[in-house]
Amino acid sequence: RSKEAKDVLLNIFSSKIQFHKLKNFSSEERFGKKDESSCLRIPLLKENVARILEIIKIAEEKNRVLKISGEVNIEIIDSKISCL
Repeated sequence: RSKEAKDVLLNIFSSKIQFHKLKNFSSEERFGKKDESSCLRIPLLKENVARILEIIKIAEEKNRVLKISGEVNIEIIDSKISCL
């Protein structure tokens, strides 16, 4: 079970890291400057990956089961921005 949890979590975080790398690359190409939010987010995501791996390692060593929970909320909001 921890193998499945590890695979799912690492895939999620890898996708997020890749997204921010591409966002930063795009900003550098288009505007000649780094995307500040992505530059801040990437190291934090990498730290999270390290913590996840440590938690999984501890769970495996203690023969424990991991419980993963999360929440996704999707809302339609009014936007004052219009694209013409």
